[in-house]
Amino acid sequence: MADNIYIICGYTDMRKSIDGLCAVIKDLLELDAENTKSLYLFCGKRNDRIKALYHEKDGFVLLYKRLDYKLGKYKWPRNKNEVKTVTWRQFDWLMSGLDIEQPKAIKSA
Repeated sequence: MADNIYIICGYTDMRKSIDGLCAVIKDLLELDAENTKSLYLFCGKRNDRIKALYHEKDGFVLLYKRLDYKLGKYKWPRNKNEVKTVTWRQFDWLMSGLDIEQPKAIKSA
C-alpha cells in the first residue's frame, strides 16, 4: 500500500508511458519514483482519463481508468505548477468523480 498519494496537477500527455511519467515525477517533485512508496496520479486534457503509477519491489504498476462518457469528468486541480498530496478518502472522492475538497463531508466540532 502507498504511503503517499500525489496528484500531478495540470494536464499530462496521456500518451506518456512509465518512463515518461517517471520523468514528470522527477522534474516536478524531485523524487525518484522507484525509491518512494507512493501512488502518482495523472490526468489529461479531456478530464475523463486517469493514469496511476506505483512502484512495487519488482517493478512498476501502471493503471489506466477512463470514465464512461455518460458519467461526466474528473474534478482535477489544474494549476500546472502544483502537486497535491491527498488522503485515501480524497482519492476515493476523486475516483468517484467528486472534487477532492468536500467541505460538507467533515463536520467541524
